[in-house]
Amino acid sequence: MDSQLLPFIIFLIAVTVTPLLSSAAPATPCQSNCGSLQIKYPFGTGYGCGSPRFEPYITCKSNQLLLTTHTGSYLITAISYKDSTLTITPSAMSTCNSMQQSPNLGLDWASPFQLGPSIFLLLSCTPPTSSLTIKGSPVCDPSSNHLCATIYTCPAVVNLRLPLFPPTNTCCVYSPANFNSKGELDLREMKCKGYASIASFQDSPTDPSKWMYGVTLKYTNGGFDDYYMNNKCNTCEDSGGICGYSPPTNSFLCICNSGFNATTDCYNNYNPVQDYEDLIGTSTSLSA
Repeated sequence: MDSQLLPFIIFLIAVTVTPLLSSAAPATPCQSNCGSLQIKYPFGTGYGCGSPRFEPYITCKSNQLLLTTHTGSYLITAISYKDSTLTITPSAMSTCNSMQQSPNLGLDWASPFQLGPSIFLLLSCTPPTSSLTIKGSPVCDPSSNHLCATIYTCPAVVNLRLPLFPPTNTCCVYSPANFNSKGELDLREMKCKGYASIASFQDSPTDPSKWMYGVTLKYTNGGFDDYYMNNKCNTCEDSGGICGYSPPTNSFLCICNSGFNATTDCYNNYNPVQDYEDLIGTSTSLSA
């Protein structure tokens, strides 16, 4: 074979093979971080990343990881892969520094998320909150009324049109909390203007300015996620890859730094472009 034809033949092979190998790649590059959060399976940073069961709800936009439900998009501020929990901080949620009227908070029934062990403080409710019920059952925990008195020491209560140190019978400690049949915390139905959710007291149970505010959610893996996590995803992540999937069949992909993907791991990931460049260099030296 003419040595001058060899580079052309290799080029044709690379052009033909490369699209086949990269056709299963996600539409956007998958990332191992979104802002300061480490992203691991089952979460992903875009279409084709992570688990297809979680992808409709989790996105990374402008270095912010967001959870989107039928009631809005919420910033994710913490993830515990060990405990299978995440913390969201709704922008309309009240804190000691900023109290405001809030829309409903809800989760989609079809999503893999459930309400975790957060403590909800329902604020500026129509008194007396002791009569507040859902489906005939009282929702307020009278043994935790001290939390209402504590958060009502925050000067921001005036933003809810309450006087400083308002009566605590306008506040309800809703714990353990639950959502209604629509999957929502319906503040209008409970005749409350706002809410604060406490994810942690940060060793300062009497100082609401030091509490960690946020809504803790649990997430559950399905059979698909458990299978690939136990059999493929750990190996993929150990090799430096990111777990993803190939639409429309949603078959497993290990997305590698080289830009090409494998069905197992990135230890021996094939890169046809590099092979083409290496062969071109070899054929040129042979021609010479």
